[in-house]
Amino acid sequence: MTKQERVNFVINTLYKLYPEIPIPLDHKDPYTLLIAVLMSAQSTDVRVNQITPLLFERADNPYDMVKLTEEEIREIIKPVGLSPMKSKGIYGLSKILIEKHDGQVPQSFEALEALPAVGHKTASVVMSQAFGVPAFPVDTHIHRLMYRWNFSNGKNVVQTEKDAKRLFPKELWNDLHLQIIWYGREYSPARGWDLEKDIITKTIGRKSVIHEYYKSKKS
Repeated sequence: MTKQERVNFVINTLYKLYPEIPIPLDHKDPYTLLIAVLMSAQSTDVRVNQITPLLFERADNPYDMVKLTEEEIREIIKPVGLSPMKSKGIYGLSKILIEKHDGQVPQSFEALEALPAVGHKTASVVMSQAFGVPAFPVDTHIHRLMYRWNFSNGKNVVQTEKDAKRLFPKELWNDLHLQIIWYGREYSPARGWDLEKDIITKTIGRKSVIHEYYKSKKS
């Protein structure tokens, strides 16, 4: 297969598997999505979805959030991990949204990344999922699969994002990044990987990755 044929194979396979694409983090508007994504750092979406209802019952907008103290926020979100840093970020960004953005989540990468505890990946998720702006946020699943599929060198997530944006059509970015995440979880996980079920990697994957897989099975 040529590289373009491999890209097309990935796109077509993912759309067959995921014609309807669920959004992993439960939310009702850009603000609750922003908070949920911030909370998901080094945690799982399942855990975050268990905790956000408890937080949003108390405060689901920046005006109510700043009525809580950082300590109160930290106590609620403790199960998701890194709660001291995340609670400080949630309180701090809520305050800035009120002071600089009339309580609204800004619709630009620059303004989002200027908020406390909001990095490029978080901003990309909000821009794509809340506002429909083409973006390709790279998480561990996408980083792993782009390497397994021989589309990126696995050097870092910055390079992986550049490679993904170069290879895939811009109008598909918002769907594809979610489809790849779901595929990585269900068919090509980091642990408990079964290559026989992973049709994309088995068909187009990096030869060294496939070789190491079968080598590990023999040992």
